[in-house]
Amino acid sequence: MSASSPTPPSPPAGTAPGADAVRIGLVSASDRASSGVYEDKGIPALKEWLSRALKNPITWETRLVPDEQERISAALVDLVDTARCDLVFTTGGTGPAPRDVTPEATLAVAHKVMPGFGEQMRQVSLAFVPTAILSRQVAVIRGRTLIVNLPGQPKSIAETLEGLPRNTPPVHGIFAAIPYCVDLIGGPYLETHDEVCKAFRPKSAIRAPRTA
Repeated sequence: MSASSPTPPSPPAGTAPGADAVRIGLVSASDRASSGVYEDKGIPALKEWLSRALKNPITWETRLVPDEQERISAALVDLVDTARCDLVFTTGGTGPAPRDVTPEATLAVAHKVMPGFGEQMRQVSLAFVPTAILSRQVAVIRGRTLIVNLPGQPKSIAETLEGLPRNTPPVHGIFAAIPYCVDLIGGPYLETHDEVCKAFRPKSAIRAPRTA
């Protein structure tokens, strides 16, 4: 089973007037969810968090695939090259088990590797469990699209994206760096709700406020 139909943008509360539209691809890699054994929770968790974090109107492209390297790679290529997503997230399949092949599938379609994302994701998770070092998430660029592997559990997805702002010292989540990364590779200007996750950009890269 593979979910492949786009969801038209429906601006959530807090969407900024005039904000760039963004197309986001979401891939959940799971043998059991893709075969209907249980309901996938990764894609709904991603939609929920990203809808709260972004002021941009979003069009979603979703894919639910088994833990097979070729199928995951094909879904990523389709989302980037055909669906023209600006940003793609995967969830699941990043551990050391034999069927965990999402990082390999992602690296196979990469034009550039962005190792800092994986390093920071593990740093966030290490605040909770020592087994975070077993996670193998990667992030890559294909064309003008950033692809990021995320954990499979909804709670871990939110923690990885948002970080731990109330820790002492705070631990930055990865999403704070994503809008500027998307700027640099030629994507839309992503605007965030600061109370969820404040995007960081150099002053020279901040767009001037819109005027009525």
